[in-house]
Amino acid sequence: MKVLIIGGTGLISTAISREFLAHGADLTLYNRGKTPARLPDGAKVLHGDRKDFAAFARQMQEAGPFDCVIDMVCFTPAQAESAVQVFKGRVGHFIFCSTVNVYSKPARRYPITEAEPRMNVNDDYGMDKARCEDIFMAAHARGDFAATNIRPAQTYGEGGVIIHTLGWSTTYIDRIRKGRPIIVHGDGTSLWVPCHIDDVGHAFVHAAGNPQTFGKSYHVTGEAWMTWNQYHQQVAAALGAPEPELIHIPTALLGRMRAAPRGRHRKQLLRKQHLRQHGGQDGPRFPLHRPVGGGRAPHRRLARRAPPHREQRR
Repeated sequence: MKVLIIGGTGLISTAISREFLAHGADLTLYNRGKTPARLPDGAKVLHGDRKDFAAFARQMQEAGPFDCVIDMVCFTPAQAESAVQVFKGRVGHFIFCSTVNVYSKPARRYPITEAEPRMNVNDDYGMDKARCEDIFMAAHARGDFAATNIRPAQTYGEGGVIIHTLGWSTTYIDRIRKGRPIIVHGDGTSLWVPCHIDDVGHAFVHAAGNPQTFGKSYHVTGEAWMTWNQYHQQVAAALGAPEPELIHIPTALLGRMRAAPRGRHRKQLLRKQHLRQHGGQDGPRFPLHRPVGGGRAPHRRLARRAPPHREQRR
């Protein structure tokens, strides 16, 4: 099978590429060449910027037709329209890497299925991905090419970092190891379903060229549901660290802290919350320290949670 991956060096892309190479696929990666590839020999690499639509079209024309194209770095409707124009009639199967963030929130029920409503999303990332899905499904309906949408949940694996309430900062791992308090949004009982990159990559590879997947959308998540409290406890257990002290802060307050002036005012908001939570007893200094090795303190990004499913970077 002749396969093109647009991207190819991110977390999920690396897992997909490794499995394709293990199966003997004729694999080409197209990316800007700014992220070192962590792949065995065997993949051809083309460098370019898919945001330069004219140059992208020329390069893809020269690369020739493909049995399957997997687009890992399409984030806007304009990029989706460009891909449709470039690959119309020149690819057997087009797989779009979408996200579970397309689903409307709050969820009406659990488990969420692929038939759940979309578009009522509170961030541009999810909205744009949903619009891209529609563009590719419209191309499928017109007969431009067979298309499939795959919606990964939050992924983790070698080469990436561990997500937490405050984003992607590695200070989280340092605090877990040292037994320092960990901020958790809300009461920590909301559900989370992380998935390892090899499992997500397996889904893409086995969808490629499979007629049963044509014209359909699938989400790919882990099999084990857990609360955020359990998530932090399992991270600590995996690191051989002590049971973490979890500091629960209402999500609305985290939002206020994000909007508040930096420094003392944010610390005061945190301390007041701790006093309410612990019956007036003063407690630990909150995680507003500088990261390991220097750099900006994580409170500069309080409540700026990266979309949980978004790979770092695809």
